[in-house]
Order: sequence, then structure tokens, then C-alpha cells
Amino acid sequence: MTAPARTVLVVNSGSSSLKCQLIDPDSGASLADGTVERIGEDAALAGVTVGEREARRDGPAIADHEAALRTAFDLLDEAGASLDAVNLVAVGHRAVHGGSSFYAPTPVTEELIAKMRELAPLAPLHNPPSVLGMEVARKILPDLPHIAVFDTGFFHDLPAAAATYAIDRNTAQKWHIRRYGFHGTSHQYVSEQAAAFLDVPLESLNQIVLHLGNGASASAIAGGRPVDTSMGLTPLEGLVMGTRPGDIDAGVILYLARTAGLSVDEIDELLNRRSGVFGLGGEIDFRELHERIESGDATARLAYDVYIYRLRKYVGAYLAVLGNTDVIVFTAGVGENDAKVRRDALSGLAGLGVELDEHLNASPGKTARRISAEGSPTTVLVIPTNEELAIARDCMAVLERGIERREIG
Repeated sequence: MTAPARTVLVVNSGSSSLKCQLIDPDSGASLADGTVERIGEDAALAGVTVGEREARRDGPAIADHEAALRTAFDLLDEAGASLDAVNLVAVGHRAVHGGSSFYAPTPVTEELIAKMRELAPLAPLHNPPSVLGMEVARKILPDLPHIAVFDTGFFHDLPAAAATYAIDRNTAQKWHIRRYGFHGTSHQYVSEQAAAFLDVPLESLNQIVLHLGNGASASAIAGGRPVDTSMGLTPLEGLVMGTRPGDIDAGVILYLARTAGLSVDEIDELLNRRSGVFGLGGEIDFRELHERIESGDATARLAYDVYIYRLRKYVGAYLAVLGNTDVIVFTAGVGENDAKVRRDALSGLAGLGVELDEHLNASPGKTARRISAEGSPTTVLVIPTNEELAIARDCMAVLERGIERREIG
């Protein structure tokens, strides 16, 4: 493998998994990617891919995240991508929730880690493992700059009317309750890529971006700046997702606590892991869901219909928010690969200026492409997201600003 001029290691740490990629931020190429799953269990799964080469180590237990990252580095060596040979200049960390304090890409320090621990109640499933990944990576790679890139950052400056919940303002201020939004790295990257694909200035476009994966979110973006997004204080709000319900009457939670006797932890488990498409249809893989629908499965059909109905509601809402929409973009696993979801989400909207080309929509592809009908006032695109590349480039921007400041000083 020919080493690039500079490489960034991007780390995404989950509660029982760790993902990493080596990215060339200049070319945009992914040089290697690795995943370690089932950390802390009796048998782990670990694998790294470097071009055509693959190295795996499945079976032996991996006790903790430090062991997981060291295992990933060992496998990189085996596959021909030793960290000593790739001109590694920084480590970028995906950080989910920065609260009101952190929104720009930020060097990882002890102070930042302490603050993220304080923010854990805002993202209890995401912030603790993210912090753990930062601590482990800093321990193993102490001589490199480590930079946190926040999922909430892109939406930090939402208009007040979009960011504010209609509850007692003193309570909201005391407990930092507002709509933060998530998947911001993806929404920003994809909206910029859409402008590049169309060869028009980002500032000239009004866009709706639909990030549809296991987690799902929508955003309305005017001239490159977000004006609304579907997720809120936590990633539970908004669209129906793989295992989350999206928008739900808050009274349901009170009812379950008072009448059904469910504890806070039980309600948390219900809303984060046993709701959404899975809760309704027992499935999160849309390929399986489509097969069950074709076989006449009514529960699968209802799960799909609820998913599509909510998605269409948000598209309609954001058409109204923007007033004039130039582009609708689908991205992430479902958005990029499921032509039926794209078709059903936008069917019947020709009167609102949105019309798909059925042939283009049904044609498979892995690159950015247009799927709207010729003459459709609103262009519809499929743009693959690449959050790791966006994180890597954010890291380089932080390093370059630091160099500029030192030179000026």
C-alpha cells in the first residue's frame, strides 16, 4: 500500500463495539476499515479490510475497549496497513452529544472528557462509550492530536423557533432542554455533496436531506444552514426508525409509568430498543420486511406504512418550512439502497413539484445520482454519506487553523 501524504484515524466507539477507519482526507479514500464487536462478551468478532486484503480474529474474548483498539491495530498490521507506515497525523472521534458547550470540532482534552461525562444524561447510550473510546485512543496514541466531531454540531445554530420546546423556560434553561438534532455530520456532508453534484453554489440551494438508516432523521437546509431537523433533545424524536418510535405523545410515557407501572429504565428500553419498525413488525432489515409484505404479512405491512407515513409528513412539513425546495436528497443505508422507500415516500407529490423517474429510481447504484423526472421542479438525488471522511476533514481543518495561528503569532 502506497502511503498518502497524511492520514487520519477515525474512531467510532459504541457500548460493545468499536469501529475505525484510516482516511486520506485529501483524496477522500478509505485506506482501511475495521470493526470489533461483542466487546466484553465470551466471544468477540474482529475484522479489518485493507483494499483486497482482510484479516480476522473471531472467537477469543476481547475484555474491553483498549483491548479492542489494540486488536484492530494488530489486524491492520497483518493486512498491510501498519500505523507506522501511513503518515498518521490525527485521530478523529465521533462524538454524539456536545450539548450547548461543544459544536465545532474540538481537540480532546481532560476538560472536554469531563464535560462529556456531565452531558451523559442527554445521550446515555452514546456519550459514555464515546468518552471511553477517546480515553483508550489517547492512551495508545498519546503523541497524536485527538479531535472530537459532534453529531449535534451542525444544528447548533437552529433558529430559536425550531430549537425551542414549548415548556417552562426556566426549567428548560436549568436542564439544558432544547432541540439539538443529530446526524449533523451526515446532513452537512450530504448537502455539500449535493451542491457539488449539481455544480451550483451551496448558498443558492434549499434542500431537504433524508438520512434513513437504522437511525433516521430529516433536515431542512436553506443556503447551507439548517433551519429545522427532526431529532430533538435526544435521537428519539422525529421519524420512525429501526428500533425507536420517533414522535410520540409525551403522555404515553406518563401513562406507562403511572398506569402500567413501568420504571424509567423499562420505558427507556422500550423506546430505544423495542419500538419503531422492529416494535411494530419484529424486523429492522427492510429487505426482510419487503419479503414479508409480499407474502401477505399484515404486521410487516403496518410497520412499513407507519414508517412511510411519518416520512411523508416530514417531507411535507419541510416543503412548507422552506417555501421553495430545490433538492430532496436520500442518504444512509435505507435511503441509498431502498428504491421502494424512496418511491413511496415521494409518490403523489407531483402537485408539490416533486416527481420521480421510476426507471432511474429503480436502477441500482453506489454513487451520487439523480432520480427525479426530467422537468421536475424539485431535483431528487441519492447521495452516499461518508461521515468518516467528513470527520477526517474536520480534523485537518482544526490542525490547519492551529498551524495558521502559530504562524501568525
